[in-house]
Amino acid sequence: MPVATKLQSHAKPVTEPRARAILKPGGNIVTVHEETTKRKKENLKKKTQVPKIQEREISDSVVGNNNVSLDSTCSSDSSSGNSLVKKVNSENGNGSAKMKRNNGFKPVRIVPDASHVSPPHKTSAPSKRCDWITPNADPLYTAFHDDEWGVPVLDDDRKLFELLVFSQALAEHTWPTILNHRDIFRKLFENFDPSSIAQFTEKNLVTPKLNGNPLLSEQKLRAVVENAKQFLKIQLEFGSFSNYCWKFVNNKPIKNEFRYGRQVPVKNPKAELISKDMMRRGFQCVGPKVVYSFMQVAGLVNDHLITCFRYQECNVAIKTEIKTEVKEIKV
Repeated sequence: MPVATKLQSHAKPVTEPRARAILKPGGNIVTVHEETTKRKKENLKKKTQVPKIQEREISDSVVGNNNVSLDSTCSSDSSSGNSLVKKVNSENGNGSAKMKRNNGFKPVRIVPDASHVSPPHKTSAPSKRCDWITPNADPLYTAFHDDEWGVPVLDDDRKLFELLVFSQALAEHTWPTILNHRDIFRKLFENFDPSSIAQFTEKNLVTPKLNGNPLLSEQKLRAVVENAKQFLKIQLEFGSFSNYCWKFVNNKPIKNEFRYGRQVPVKNPKAELISKDMMRRGFQCVGPKVVYSFMQVAGLVNDHLITCFRYQECNVAIKTEIKTEVKEIKV
């Protein structure tokens, strides 16, 4: 066998040439596989960094342009910039919060549809009262108008005597003043008990002073004591002072229909008739004006204006109380 043939048969199989060594600054040998892996990592890193750079560019352009509305940056996928932002948001898992930090916009306030907004609550208007009860009127006077004035007083002689004394006191005081000192009046006149007042002596004729002036003048005070005596006589004659008063109006209150306060009179023929009869019986300080004021407050006449909410209420109260009285008489 030739030498060439023998050498050829013992030679090792031909393999690929060894990879070329690449030297790093430290002199270490890096294989092709390691270099390939390194390049893949660098390429992957570059790919992940590109969206962040573009995202910053997009946010800077949006913030820098004041004419761009929020709707244009939050529209559908037709914009490539928006699709890029959506991709980054899906990768980070916190896209909405990042968008708010990057683009600098504040949270959008959602305004509900006007059709679902309930109308503002309308407070009920204040009740219409008589003209002399103004918004600045004394609260006691307003309550007196709403609860007592014009309400028929039946079978309550002590209440009727109290209202008669107040009607006499109107010559020296106003209703608000009288009502604010009502407790003093009641204490002074023994809670308006006619039998007790009829026993008053000179010592009882001294009244407390209001602003340096007596609660009632001596003339009015003596008239109250004398009227209490005549009051007891009427009770004996008619059974009650209530029966005596209501017989002048046939047990039916006079129902006026005044629209304006200037139409309300200070007296009427019926008041003049009652005044004459009372003075004939010995009552003092019971002129027609005093008697008419008494008729108004005791409900013998309904002088609430027809525009006042108490006008109809007093009429209903009148009908109810009169029917009750008639039933009691029949029984």
